[in-house]
Amino acid sequence: MKSKIHPKYFDCKVFHNGVQVMTVGATIPEMHVEVWSGSHPFFTGQKVLIDSAGRIEKFQQKFKGDYFNKKSEPKKVLPRNDD
Repeated sequence: MKSKIHPKYFDCKVFHNGVQVMTVGATIPEMHVEVWSGSHPFFTGQKVLIDSAGRIEKFQQKFKGDYFNKKSEPKKVLPRNDD
């Protein structure tokens, strides 16, 4: 193995919201994360609904009522001109 080509290896402290949540091995001494397994709904079992721009209400407004029961007119097919 060549010497002096490998990065220094640290016991990296991982922080979530300013709180140390775990220690891993990495090439940096500390890491700040927004999501980790202790806060993600998949791992915690808690359902969290994030609707930042009213997308759910917009979707429900668009597709409410008899939207799916409407009969749409068939599209007109124009003849092809293969000259």
